[in-house]
Amino acid sequence: MDVVVEDVSALTKKLTLTLPKDGVQKKLEKAYGKLQRETKMKGFRRGKVPRTVIIRNFQGQFEAEIGEKLVQDSYFDAIEKEKVDPVVHPDISGPVFNEDGSFTYVASIDVRPEFELGEYKGIEVEKISSEVSDAAIEVELAELQRDMAPLKSVQDRGVEKGDVIIVDFEGFHNGKAMKEVKNENYSVDVGAGKLSPEFEEKLVGMKHDEEASHEVEFPAEYVNPVLAGKKVEFRVKVKDIKERVLPELNDEFAKDVDEKYNSLSDLENDIRERLQKAKEEQAEGDTTDRIMLKLLENHVFDVPERLVRFEVEEMIKNTEKSLEQQGMNLESAGINRDELAEQSRETAEKRVRGDFILKKIADTEDIKVKDEDLDRAFQRIGDQYNMPIAQVKEFFQSRDDLLPFMNEILNEKILTFLRENATFVEAAADDKKDTAKETREESAD
Repeated sequence: MDVVVEDVSALTKKLTLTLPKDGVQKKLEKAYGKLQRETKMKGFRRGKVPRTVIIRNFQGQFEAEIGEKLVQDSYFDAIEKEKVDPVVHPDISGPVFNEDGSFTYVASIDVRPEFELGEYKGIEVEKISSEVSDAAIEVELAELQRDMAPLKSVQDRGVEKGDVIIVDFEGFHNGKAMKEVKNENYSVDVGAGKLSPEFEEKLVGMKHDEEASHEVEFPAEYVNPVLAGKKVEFRVKVKDIKERVLPELNDEFAKDVDEKYNSLSDLENDIRERLQKAKEEQAEGDTTDRIMLKLLENHVFDVPERLVRFEVEEMIKNTEKSLEQQGMNLESAGINRDELAEQSRETAEKRVRGDFILKKIADTEDIKVKDEDLDRAFQRIGDQYNMPIAQVKEFFQSRDDLLPFMNEILNEKILTFLRENATFVEAAADDKKDTAKETREESAD
C-alpha cells in the first residue's frame, strides 16, 4: 500500500492511498466468482452466467461495494502507519479502480490541534455559599401550603394573585390567529410565573365570565419559540375563579404532607437537607462553569471545522427534540434552521475547544476511566431509573452507546480533579450583597 500525506492545513491532512494490483485483483476475482456462482439471469442457468455479462450488468454497483470494503480494510492500517490521529470520521473521495489494476482513494482527515497546556491547576474561583437560610425554608413551606390548599370558587370579586382560574384564550399575531396558541378550559395559577408574567398580570382584576383582549410583548429570548420576539394579542374569557384556603402550618400539616413526618420540625429538617443538597449541586455546577470559562480564556487555538459543524448539528437536533415534545418542529416554531446554526456556532466552537483542553489535561495527569468508575456510573443510572444493573449494562453493550458514555464519565473525572485543585477565594462584597438581595426577593415571592 502506497500512502502520500499532504498537509492541507494545521488541522487537516490529505492521505492519498493506492492499493497494489495483486491484492485488489484477488479481491475482485473472489467477489466476481461468488457473484457469478449465485447469479441467475434469463437465458442462463444459475452459476453459468458469463463473466462478461456479469461485469456489463453489475460493474458499477459491484465496484462501489468492493471499493467501500477496500477502504474499510486499508484506512486504519494507513493512519497507524503514518501516525495520523484523526478526531472525526474521514471524508472519502475519488475511489477509483485504475487501468493498471490498482485502487486509489483520498481520505481528508481532521487531526487533533497542537497547543501548549497553560494554567489549569490552582485556578482562582469565587467560593459559592451552599448555606440554606431560614427564609428559604419558609418559601418552601409556603409552596407546600399553596399546593395542599383546597380550592373554593368565588364570584363576588375579581382575579387576585394566588388564584387558580379557568380560561379560554386564543392568540393573534399581526391580526392572524395563531393555531398553536389556543386553549379551552385552561388552568392558570395566577402569579406563579409558569406563563408570561405580563400575561398573568393582565388577568388580575378580571371577573367571572368577563371577556377581554390583552396585548403581550414577548422578549426575543422567551422560552417558547412560537411566542419569542412577538407582540401577541390574547383574547381571554374567565370561566371560573378559585381561591386557595391555606391550611395552618403545624404538626398536623406536616403529617398531611407525608406520613413519615411526625412534626413540623421533621418536615423543616427534611426541606433543609434537600435544599442543601440542591445548593451544593448548583454550587458545583457553577464552579465547573467558572473553571471552564477560565480554561477557555487561557487556551485559544483553532479547532477542526467538521467537529464544530457536528456539534452544531447535535445542538439543532436537541432543539428539534425539545420542540417535538411540544408537538412542534422548527418551521411551526418560526425558527430558520440556517439562522439557528449560525447562532449556535460560537457555543459549539467553545464546547469542542473545551473538550480538547480537558482531554489534554487527562493525558497530562493520567486520568482514565476504570472499571470501578463504569460500575459506579451504571449503579447511578440504575438507582435513578429503578433498573437492575444488569439491564443498565445491556443498554451499553453497543460500542456506539458505550464510547460516548465513557467520554462523559472521563469528563466528570477531569472536572472533579480541576475542582479539587482550584483555589477558592471569598466573593467580592458586591457579590455578597447581590446574593443577600436575591434571597430576600425569593422569600418575598
